[in-house]
Amino acid sequence: MHYADYKTILSPKCGMNLYRGCTHGCIYCDSRSACYQMSHDFEDIEVKRDAPRILAEQLHKKRKPSMISTGSMCDPYIPLEDDLLFTRSCLSLIEKHGFGLAILTKSAGILRDIDILKAINAKTKCVVQMTLTTFDEDLCRKLEPNVSTTRERFHTLQALQDAGIPTVVWLCPILPFINDSEENLQGILNYCIQAEVAGIICFGFGLTLRQGNREYFYQNLDRLFPGMKERYIRAFGNNYACNSPNNGRLMRIFRDICRQQGIMHKPDDVFAYLQKFEVKERQLSLF
Repeated sequence: MHYADYKTILSPKCGMNLYRGCTHGCIYCDSRSACYQMSHDFEDIEVKRDAPRILAEQLHKKRKPSMISTGSMCDPYIPLEDDLLFTRSCLSLIEKHGFGLAILTKSAGILRDIDILKAINAKTKCVVQMTLTTFDEDLCRKLEPNVSTTRERFHTLQALQDAGIPTVVWLCPILPFINDSEENLQGILNYCIQAEVAGIICFGFGLTLRQGNREYFYQNLDRLFPGMKERYIRAFGNNYACNSPNNGRLMRIFRDICRQQGIMHKPDDVFAYLQKFEVKERQLSLF
């Protein structure tokens, strides 16, 4: 890891990333793409020095509270967080200033901060988003080697539901010829139903590849699935979007089950839900 100086933590749209880089090792990670202009090795985590102090200053200057999102580029619960506590400190500031939270992770480590998540949710809205891609635990360990398994994430979703915290699942990416099966989809959707998730974000079944993440992905295909890289090259060439040949059938199953279960599944609807700031009325005590 290394530290770097930053002037701001919040983006103009109230996005927040406290770290740059990741050690989860997911073989398909888009954040490795060269377009993000990361000047250091991806596993050499860049820590934004004094991030909690800078966030406190920015929140103090805000005229009115809104939803704050984090986790889109770097998971807020990488192992470094256990020692640095930057995420926990910033969540405390978000709660103190009355802002809402939409946080995305693949780690059961988020349960460490369930006390703060509940406090935020008591005032406004706290939504935890969890990525689920692979129902089979052995395959999950290959594709996402250094992070909580899908079953562990499912139990995390259940714990959040029990705490009254709404959840959303990101069902992506799904890798053609590897986990683009009906069995995998049904397994993940069953988890979502049991955990009573509010919504599922799915843009289709497949993945995107561009300079930076393509090379890392193909390197791992050679290591884990001999011959699979050549199959990808034959099927997709240098395409950015690599759609599963099963996409149409899987999307029909996905939409039908979500409609039957009353789960939000249109991306625009789910994003509108994540972005909408709400203030909850305080319950008056009767004496």
